[in-house]
Amino acid sequence: MTHSFRSALLVVAFVAAAVGACSPAPAPKSGTGGIVVADAWTMATPPGAAVAAGYMKIQNQAAAPARLVGGLSPVAQSVEVHNMTMDGGVMQMRPVDGGLEIPANGAVELKPGGLHLMLIGLQRPLAEGESVPITLTFDDGTRVDTVLAVRAMGGGHGH
Repeated sequence: MTHSFRSALLVVAFVAAAVGACSPAPAPKSGTGGIVVADAWTMATPPGAAVAAGYMKIQNQAAAPARLVGGLSPVAQSVEVHNMTMDGGVMQMRPVDGGLEIPANGAVELKPGGLHLMLIGLQRPLAEGESVPITLTFDDGTRVDTVLAVRAMGGGHGH
């Protein structure tokens, strides 16, 4: 190998290493076990409110289903998975027994008027513009940290 050829190889290797070091890192996932959370939000609450609802899209990128069983948040005594339905013109809201299955390679959307998280026993009112930390818990022990963006009161319908 000639000196100039070796020098050229060294320059190419250096440039490749420098380009690799400057390339942006992959976007971080908002969880583990293949669970990704997007568009997590809640609404501002009036003083004295005991509950708030949380909404988001939960994507399961794993080859096996995942089961969301609840959550934890420093602003609430408990976090439960609930479903809201209408029965004969009467709104009914109940916990989802056994948790909510997120299908393998699928997604579930928690949204007003249907599936949602209930933040029960609020420690304080939630103010528009703040971020509320929440940890989603799954039946296999997986925990996924995310943040609920607090939107203006009335920013959605029902819970």
